[in-house]
Amino acid sequence: MRVSDRDRDEALDVLAAALTEGRLDPSEHEVRSKRALRARTTDELAVLTSDLPAPAPSRAEQDRKDLKEWLAEWRYWLGGAVIMTGIWGVRCAQKGELTYYWPLTPLGVWAAVLVAVAIWPRGTDDAGAQTGDGTS
Repeated sequence: MRVSDRDRDEALDVLAAALTEGRLDPSEHEVRSKRALRARTTDELAVLTSDLPAPAPSRAEQDRKDLKEWLAEWRYWLGGAVIMTGIWGVRCAQKGELTYYWPLTPLGVWAAVLVAVAIWPRGTDDAGAQTGDGTS
């Protein structure tokens, strides 16, 4: 398949990131960049970046992803709360009286875990940064 200017630009961005990260030396970056600009097919471009790792997501992207996952966990918690409260309500209706709200225990523990995940320090990939397991 023939490449577009956008495909070439994306390959050049990957090569520039690899140079910045020290994965390519300047001469190799120059050679690969020239080949990327002359590439006519996607296979020719793929060869230029196939030995390079995918760029790591930015910190902001990772934070957004983590927040999205955390909010999804709260939705699961809410679903569990609805189901358990429904069971409790049916049981109270059967007995004809309000009984101890037993869902409080599992929901409280579950919520405490979710809050702890939000405030617990996360590990990072930065050298010398906290790894999340108490070591540096």
